[in-house]
Amino acid sequence: MASPSSLLLVGAGLASGLIALRLARLPEPPAIDIVEGSDRPFGEHTWSFHAADVSADDLDWLAGAVAHSWSGQAVRFPAFERKLSSPYASISSATMAEAVGRLGNVRLHLGARVEQPGPDRVTLGDGQTLAAGCVVDARGFAPSPALVLGFQKFVGLEVECSRPHGVDLPQIMDATVDQLDGYRFVYLLPFSPTRLLIEDTRYADGGALDPAALRRDIHAYAAQRGWSVGAVLREEAGVLPISLAHDAEAFWAGRPEDVPQVGMRAALFHPTTGYSLPDAVRVANLIAAHWPIASAPLARILRRHAVRQVSRQRFYRLLNRMLFRAAAPAERVRVLQRFYRLPRPLIERFYAGETSFADACRILVGKPPVRISKALGCLFETQVRRSMETT
Repeated sequence: MASPSSLLLVGAGLASGLIALRLARLPEPPAIDIVEGSDRPFGEHTWSFHAADVSADDLDWLAGAVAHSWSGQAVRFPAFERKLSSPYASISSATMAEAVGRLGNVRLHLGARVEQPGPDRVTLGDGQTLAAGCVVDARGFAPSPALVLGFQKFVGLEVECSRPHGVDLPQIMDATVDQLDGYRFVYLLPFSPTRLLIEDTRYADGGALDPAALRRDIHAYAAQRGWSVGAVLREEAGVLPISLAHDAEAFWAGRPEDVPQVGMRAALFHPTTGYSLPDAVRVANLIAAHWPIASAPLARILRRHAVRQVSRQRFYRLLNRMLFRAAAPAERVRVLQRFYRLPRPLIERFYAGETSFADACRILVGKPPVRISKALGCLFETQVRRSMETT
């Protein structure tokens, strides 16, 4: 029989990794099983965050999983370039796997697909049953009719250049590139004088991804920057949801009430940036604050948290509707260009999901970079949801 204080996490992704790292700091860390359907725990990802996204205490327990950190960051737009003194860091799938692997209280089960987690046990594809005092569903994003979405699509190539590339800070957005398939920018992370992650990203209306086309565009971008790519070390790709409207009541209506949902499974991500690490840190801290706890009460706590987040994120979804519904695809770059002229603390609060009322007014003040007639048609989430229901 499983210990009442044992924990079973379904899905080896960012949310599970952070929960395991956070609970390892408790005076009596629980026994944790992480069940992953693939043979690659934590996949092939780079999870980045701004230092201002999390507290100093959080940075302490995250440190063991951080692959790289930098003292600042930069952006490039057609009208200007800017460096910001906002520290930035990245966790890789490899460093997350290493950090979790060092925890003596965690067991990984790979190639173990779970169809439907229960509140105190899961049955694997081979018929084996694993029991735990608490079971948490962290299997990743599941589409829902309660969400109206745009998409952030990307392919990233980590490359070794034949000569130094000259990039000293993360380049969060280089939007000087041709605007293809919506708002397009290139994201750069310098890992060494010659090693670089080059990621081609598009904020697009559709979720279809053509990896081959984006690979070609990445190599063309590298050539245009004068970089000679000696080798491609690895590749990552993804399609992230960007939330335009979110009916929290409908979203949770079809979810089990006795199995907690976390991470992308619970739609806990920044609606505009797609960043999920700050929300995953909040959830890990919330679980730690209530541990030990059984599945059903934890599910209620996390559901209330997720519903509150939906309410708090209304402004971001409004901005997304302006970006996706009021701005023509080729004009979306103007919206982001205008945003990045704003004060650095405001930008930091935006990424952290802590935008204040004053910040929101500052973002919206002045001549809008979208047409007023278009903006009026997407002011309210109900307008967008109704338009989707009639198409």
